[in-house]
Amino acid sequence: MIAVSKNLLLASLAQIPIPRDIDLPLPLPDSDLKILLVLTFLLHILFVNLMVGGSVLTVIFEIVGLTSSKFDSLAKRIAHTITVNKSLAVVLGVGPLLCISLVYTIHFYSSNALTGYAWISVIPLVIVAFLLTYLHKYTWDSWTGDNKRPHIAVGVFAALLFLCIPVIFLTNINLMLFPARWVEVKGFFSSLRVGNVFPRLFHFLAASIAVTALFLAGWLGRKMYPVEQTLPEFTRSDLKKLFYRIAFYVSLGQLVFGPLVLFTLPVEGVTTGLLWVILFGVVMALIFLYILGGAIRAESTGRRKLYGWTILALTLVVLAMGTGRHLYREASLVEHKKLIEDRSATFHSIELATLMRLDAGLSAGEALGGGPTGEKVFRNCAACHALNRVLAAPSLVEIQSIYTDNPSGIVQWAKEPGKKRAEFAPMPSFAHLGDEQLLLVAEYMLEQAKAAATGS
Repeated sequence: MIAVSKNLLLASLAQIPIPRDIDLPLPLPDSDLKILLVLTFLLHILFVNLMVGGSVLTVIFEIVGLTSSKFDSLAKRIAHTITVNKSLAVVLGVGPLLCISLVYTIHFYSSNALTGYAWISVIPLVIVAFLLTYLHKYTWDSWTGDNKRPHIAVGVFAALLFLCIPVIFLTNINLMLFPARWVEVKGFFSSLRVGNVFPRLFHFLAASIAVTALFLAGWLGRKMYPVEQTLPEFTRSDLKKLFYRIAFYVSLGQLVFGPLVLFTLPVEGVTTGLLWVILFGVVMALIFLYILGGAIRAESTGRRKLYGWTILALTLVVLAMGTGRHLYREASLVEHKKLIEDRSATFHSIELATLMRLDAGLSAGEALGGGPTGEKVFRNCAACHALNRVLAAPSLVEIQSIYTDNPSGIVQWAKEPGKKRAEFAPMPSFAHLGDEQLLLVAEYMLEQAKAAATGS
């Protein structure tokens, strides 16, 4: 009988709507996993940039090649790099995926579930994009004449799919940073409103083209590359100058896209440390542009000497961006992670006390706390409402100033909330808790705020 009661109790405890951490040891210290996450992600995103940027430049040069055959030959050379970079991007994506799953388990998998079919669709989208890329690559010499435009269409479709995949990833990663807004999400398209998905997409696309152009300047312009045989209408110097120009002008566009990303970031994760890292990245980006401009104006030998300096400056910019991204993620989630720790500890203490009472042949009621209290019910509200700080909704102190000695007003609002302020997301209805529990939590909130105001 006790065993049956224990199973029923554990089943009921599993339904308590609180976040619970997974009580399992990590394979490495948390700090080491975070360092690995940043480094493996940067390595992965480098080849994603080369894959996406290569597909975009291939399509552009192939279209230009309709009127100038030398650009069609150049597009063909670039197309040969895409499949290699694609394979490296996939293999190197395993590391950051494992790290983020370990360090941000609840947040990452919650956002996966909320984006639903879109997240699952990444797999077939990747498969189709890869197949189209191979089709585009291996039919280059056979799909000519009247078949040239269909061939370009295949390249365009593959490039668009390569862009759709980052949109899904960006949406998912953005969503995991703002748990207080998960209640708003009704599928993938509604999640696009969370965070700043599209500014980040423009920034990513520009970075992909710039990084790919710089890579191609070194790859096709290297001494060992047989330019005379593969691209006879270009000189080695012409190729370097062409790709330097693309990298330079696209990077100039980042002076618009970069601030756009910064100014559209939700304020939750913006810290002084983050701003210093961004400032360092901006300084290095300006140095990168200065060196790149000098490489464009230099003679052939000088251009070759400046290539290493451009790579070094760009590497420092990328490291600053990767570090800044991590600092923002940590600051955005610090409150929710603390909430998870607190609620997990509460859950485990209740679970342990209940099991001990059941093992002793006693009832579980006292261990569970004897019914709802204002403090317990407030757990439904704590993700958005803090005592004297603004999280995703007004603080308890501000609520107390509006509803002084009027807990029934809070109850009415919680049952039928509206939208009064543009800076906050609409509050969901908590009518399902019932008037009794809502009154308990309303009185608890006012008491806590009043105590904080009087210092008692």
